[in-house]
Amino acid sequence: MVQILVVEDDDNIRNVICFYLKKEGFVVHEAEDGLEALEKVDAHPIDLIVLDIMLPEKDGWELCQEIRRDRDTPILMVTAKRETEQKIKGLEMGADDYIAKPFDPMELVARVKALLRRARIASSQSVKIGDATIDASSYTVRIGSETVSLPPKEFELLFQLTRYPGQIFTRRQLIEKIWGMDYEGEERTVDVHVNRLRQRFLPLTDSFRITTVRGLGYRLDVET
Repeated sequence: MVQILVVEDDDNIRNVICFYLKKEGFVVHEAEDGLEALEKVDAHPIDLIVLDIMLPEKDGWELCQEIRRDRDTPILMVTAKRETEQKIKGLEMGADDYIAKPFDPMELVARVKALLRRARIASSQSVKIGDATIDASSYTVRIGSETVSLPPKEFELLFQLTRYPGQIFTRRQLIEKIWGMDYEGEERTVDVHVNRLRQRFLPLTDSFRITTVRGLGYRLDVET
């Protein structure tokens, strides 16, 4: 059974979130503050965390950073703030997605399910999207009967995006994951590599596309 931790100090909001998640068959644990949340993370095999930002004892920003030091558990941040700067801060601190209050509980449930799907994909060394198979063991992309070999950085960028379809990555996140923390070049190199990937695959497949999210970064969208 999938186990979800809901970290929210507002009783009414927490009860609503837990009610809808339990209706979907998830095992739900609750925490009212950051310290209690850490205790629950250590005590249970948590598969996903719904995390409010404004918390007593230890706020959501701190908690997200602390969890990210040794866990890849998907984190959905819940915030009252809609500003782009807050979204970027959450993503760069390790959140996988965000939803702003007030929100439709069913949208939150849909986002939780999407994050769980991404987590399952991320554990694989081969990702299949429509007619495309991205294979990390050979740094190749197979589309139908055609195989495309990619330079290492282009492949790593594509693989990072395809492992988490629909998730927004900032340029800085992509730099750190693919070029490393010590990279001293310009963030524009991400744009150059994205453009090369688009040029390579746009004529070959309509299964996916790399979308520019203005003011934030990039995400991979799967065509249905």
